[in-house]
Amino acid sequence: MSMIQEFKEFAMKGSLIDMAVGIIIGAAVGKMVSTLVENILMPIIGVFMGGVNFSDLSITVGDAAIGYGAFIQSMIDFLIVAFVIFIILRAITSMKKKFEEEKTEEPAVVAEDVKLLEEIRDLLKQGR
Repeated sequence: MSMIQEFKEFAMKGSLIDMAVGIIIGAAVGKMVSTLVENILMPIIGVFMGGVNFSDLSITVGDAAIGYGAFIQSMIDFLIVAFVIFIILRAITSMKKKFEEEKTEEPAVVAEDVKLLEEIRDLLKQGR
């Protein structure tokens, strides 16, 4: 088998394609959340904290400026993304659980001829 053919089989596996789609969607959601935090949430939080702009918060040590405000903003981004992913996974798990419960709750429909055969079997076991 040639290397190109092996690579084609590897690249076209369903799980690999699903993973690629998940990564792309995850990156897009991350960018949306970062924009939400940076442009909407952080200014509101800053107003409640006395007009503080988090992106400008820093400490100067010698010639170096340590921007801890950007770190705080990144932590808020992370927490929101983690919470959104948690909610999505929780919803998916709940849907899977309901689907499996519906699958197991369906009683097996027994045909009339099978019922008759079971009755005959039970009568034969009793010796009649």
